[in-house]
Amino acid sequence: MRGLRRPFETRTIRLIGEQQRATAMAILSGAPLDTSKPLEIIVREQVKARKPDQNALMWVGPLKDISEQAVIDGKRFSPEVWHEYFKKEFLPEFFDQNHCKEGYVKWAQTPDEERVLIGSTTQLTVAGFAYYMEHVYAFGGNLGVRFRANPNETRFAA
Repeated sequence: MRGLRRPFETRTIRLIGEQQRATAMAILSGAPLDTSKPLEIIVREQVKARKPDQNALMWVGPLKDISEQAVIDGKRFSPEVWHEYFKKEFLPEFFDQNHCKEGYVKWAQTPDEERVLIGSTTQLTVAGFAYYMEHVYAFGGNLGVRFRANPNETRFAA
C-alpha cells in the first residue's frame, strides 16, 4: 500500500573516513522516496555540544561569586536565582546553529497562553555557552563583582 511505510530511523554519521562515506551513501541509496512524507537530509559541520566541565565551572565560579557579592536593592540572591535570571536575559531568543543544539527553543506557551522559559544552557554549543558566559561576567562586573581566577581558590583576581 502506498504512503504507508515504517518510520525512518534517524541516523547521524560523522564523515571522518571512507567507511562512513560508504555508510551514508548506502543509507541514501536505500532511502524511501515519499511525496507525502519526504525525508530531510542536512549536511553540515559537526556542532560541538557544551562541555560538562563548562557547566561545573559556571556554578562554582561566576554564579557563586555573583551570589556572594552582588547586592540589588539591599538583597543578595542564590546562585539558582541568578541562573534563572541569566537564562531569561542571555539565552538566545531563537535557534542559531552556531550557538544552539538542534531543536533549541527558549520559550513555550502554557494552555492558558502564559509564556514560560524552557530554554537551558545544556542546549548551547561550546561557542554558544562561551558567548552566554561573556554576558554573565559582564553583568557581574558591572555590579562590582570580583571574579576568582580559579574557582577553587579563595583569592580573587587582581
